[in-house]
Order: sequence, then C-alpha cells, then structure tokens
Amino acid sequence: MMWNVFVRQSAELLKGCDYLPTVRFVEWVYNGRADVNPVILKEECFMLSTDTVSLSPNPLVAALGKPAKEFTKADIIGYIEDNGIRMLNLRYIGGDGRLKTLNFAIQSKAHLDRVLTLGERVDGSSLFAFVEATSSDLYVVPRLATSFLNPFSHIPTLDILCGFYDVDGKPLASAPQEILRKAQRALKEETGCELQALGELEYYLFSDEEDLFPVEPQRGYHESGPFSKWESVRTETLLHLVSMGCSVKYAHSEVGNFVSDGRQMVQQEIEFLPVDALDAADQMVLAKWVLREVAHSYGIHVSFSPKIAVGQAGSGMHFHTRLVKDGVNQFSTGSGLTETALKVIGGYLSHAASLTAFGNTVPTSFLRLVPHQEAPTAICWGDRNRSVLVRVPLGWQNIDDSMFRDANPAEPPIDELPNDSQTVELRSPDGSAAVHLLLAGIAVAARIGLTEPGMADYARERKVDGDASQTPDLDQLPGSCFEAAGRLLTQREDYEAKGVFPAGLIDSWASHLVALGDMHLRDDLADSRISVEELVERYFHIG
Repeated sequence: MMWNVFVRQSAELLKGCDYLPTVRFVEWVYNGRADVNPVILKEECFMLSTDTVSLSPNPLVAALGKPAKEFTKADIIGYIEDNGIRMLNLRYIGGDGRLKTLNFAIQSKAHLDRVLTLGERVDGSSLFAFVEATSSDLYVVPRLATSFLNPFSHIPTLDILCGFYDVDGKPLASAPQEILRKAQRALKEETGCELQALGELEYYLFSDEEDLFPVEPQRGYHESGPFSKWESVRTETLLHLVSMGCSVKYAHSEVGNFVSDGRQMVQQEIEFLPVDALDAADQMVLAKWVLREVAHSYGIHVSFSPKIAVGQAGSGMHFHTRLVKDGVNQFSTGSGLTETALKVIGGYLSHAASLTAFGNTVPTSFLRLVPHQEAPTAICWGDRNRSVLVRVPLGWQNIDDSMFRDANPAEPPIDELPNDSQTVELRSPDGSAAVHLLLAGIAVAARIGLTEPGMADYARERKVDGDASQTPDLDQLPGSCFEAAGRLLTQREDYEAKGVFPAGLIDSWASHLVALGDMHLRDDLADSRISVEELVERYFHIG
C-alpha cells in the first residue's frame, strides 16, 4: 500500500525523471508530508543512471549534467527557472569564521541575472577587523561553482558562496579566501605542486542525560547506538553536506563521552576527502553551519570549542595534506614516503609554532594542547604516532589485493590498486581555527620546505617513535594566544613573502591574539582568578 500511495501522490513531482525514492521520501508522502518543499523532496531521491554525474548526490550536478566547476550563469538561471526556486542567498565568510547571509527574493530573470553578475555591496568593517570604517564598502560576487540548494529552507532556495572584491573590482588582498588563493599560486609557481587537504572536524553535542544505555566516559570511539547518542544528527549532517557538493569521507562517534550536572556530552567527528585547499576550507565552514542547524532542529547544543572540561577529551580540527603534481600524489611512491614529503614535513615543523596563530585562536585552545590527551605539545613527527604534532598515518603503502581477497574469497584478483592515499596530518589545529588563513599558512610552510635547503634533514632530526611528551629536548608549541602572536611576528617575513599575507593583516591578527589577555592563563587558573567553566562559556560558540 505504501508504494501505491507514493506512486499516486508523487508522480507529478517526479514526472520526466528517473528517480529511485529513498525510504524517508516514501514515509513523507505516506504521512501526508506532500506539502514539504519539493526541491528538498527531490534531494531525497537518487537518480537511476550509470553516469557518475547523474549519480551525484548534489541535485544541481545531477540536473545540469556537469561537475560544479563547470557551472555557468546560464546553468544557474535555467535551474532556478525549471525548479521553482524563489529565493537566492549570497553567502560569505566573515572574520569570525561564520557564514553570513544576504537574502534575495527573486523578482525577474533580469533581477536574477544582475545579482549573479554584479553581486552586492557590504560593509567590510562589520565583517573584518582590519577594514577601516572610513573606506569599508566591499563587493561580494557569487562563485557559481559553489551553488547548492539550501537544505533547511521551507521556501525553495539556492545558496552561493561569494568572494570579496575592493572598490576597483580587484580581489580583496586581505580576505582570507584570497590569501589562500595567493598561497596556492605561489606554491604552484615555485614547485609545480598544488596543496590538497582534508579536515577532521570534532565537536560535542550537549543534551539532557538519558537513563537508558548511559554514555561511558572516554569510551565513545566508533561506538554504535544505543550507547552512542545522536547518530541521527551525524547522519543527517552527512546527507546535507554531500547534497551541497561537499566531499565527505565518513563520520563517527569519538572518544569523548561524559555526564555532568544532568547533562550528557558526546563527542563526534566528520572527516572529509582530500580536495583543493580552498574547497577544503569552504567545506569546513559549511559543515559547522549545517551541524548547528541540525542540532538546533533537535533542540540541542553543538560546540567546536577545543576544551569543554578538564580531564576530558578535547576537540581538534586536524588537517591531512598532500601535494599533487600533474594529478600524482607527491608524498608516496607506493612503498614509502618520498623526499618531497620529508621536505614538506620539515616546513611544517619549522613553522609549527607560528601556525598556531591561525589554528589555535582562543585561550581554551591551549588547555587542549597538554600531554597525555592525544593532543600534541612537542614539535616533532612520526609514523602512526598520535602523540606527535605531524603524523604520517597508514596510507595503504605496500598493500596488494590480499586483504580484500581474504575478506571476500569469491572475488577475482585485482591487478592494480590506487596508491594515492598517503597524507601528512597536522594535529595541532582546533575548531577555533581561521581555516582559510591556516591552510594558507600551511601552503607557505610547504613551499618553504620544498625550496629552502636542509628541510628534509630538519625533519629527520625531529622524528619520534615513542611518546613525544617523554622527549624533553624537543621544542614545544606555544602555551597561549599571546605566545602564538609573538611566534607569528617572528616569522612574518615568510608569510608576507610573494605578497601572500598582507603586512596589515599580520599586524591586526597578532594584536587580536594579544588582546585576548591569556599571557598568564595557567597562573590565573591555578590561583582561581578565572575558572575553566568561565572560559568554556566565553568561547563556547567559536568559528
């Protein structure tokens, strides 16, 4: 009966399309939810096609029959006309790292064409601390390749991420996205390589304590329901992200689980796939927005704060990176790390302290970076070692098809397996990171690693096989935002070289970190001049 109901009530909606309905789609129609936004309903269907573009979970890619990078203005206008889109949101990322919004009610084709072509003006001084109010007007112009259907609007709505442009129509040199683009250009010009990255976003969900199947402290890693709480938040977020064009690897519950004052805190993680560094940064911002929207719909809180309680697992935002040249991963030959990888690791280690200025931007960041909590403190690297700053994870090197065939005896031999999976992971950043500036800084460090002599040896001298916290002669990461600012100023010439980071932004960023006043944070905590609870509340909603 359910299938008959579905066919009768949804035939018009899906007319002319080869769609396979998901279970949730059928349930919506069966339960009288036919008034739900039809664009969102179509998102709940998978197109029946052998074409990989048509199989894309992104409905724009599937409908237009081309990858997002090839979207044109005519494509977007045509999609809006054909699918009854009534609203357009221009989205852009402010200095606080959050997604901002300009809403447009589409009034005519000419109106839509004008907005897509010219964008709109905004007050830059309200978005960025480094923009003066006396000359603050900026343009935001849509980047058509980032278009996606808004999964939360009951009105059919298309959202597009924007770039910032100055009064002369030039890319705003101090905009975080433009700094990352310049860093990528400098890396490509000097080395021929492009930086690809994938982020790991850890977060806590806060809700009332449950009596049934209580959470177990520090036992949440990859746990399943019913002991793992709020899997639905995680999976809904995943589906929204892939429908928006994000490249997601997987999601799971994380180590952190605890109960306090009748509230349960459960930690989860979303990990992405390696993509161009700008896309990786954009995806991280979108993921935070989606998680907050989904959590809000459930009436619970989500926080990306690096530390929410002493003695409990902190939340990081690790980044795996690799360099690609002519489509080939430069970090692995399939049998081990390359000299290129060692040089890049040397670049990361030599700039690790100053990179915390972009990757660890609130005082609670440095409550996470303590020994014995699977968070780095010493500047070193190692293979498969979670106590080090830069980790080389398992990368399917020297692996043939024997694992697959052992697990699946009925399968025939596989002649060739991909060997492009090797990455290098920077483990210091957390949810407070200015993600575009951080990845720009990582690109700078990679370029210096490849172009300055001795960087491979610099890395070899700092390899650790055991517990990094038990190796006292290693250099240490900064212990405060104040110290991170000082390390940034010490290495500012590296970041400003080739015009990547504007000098004014370095000055403004360092001043902001110093103004947080955490120079004596650990002493203040020890003397009870401030409590961890006060700090957590102050920096609960970051980025």
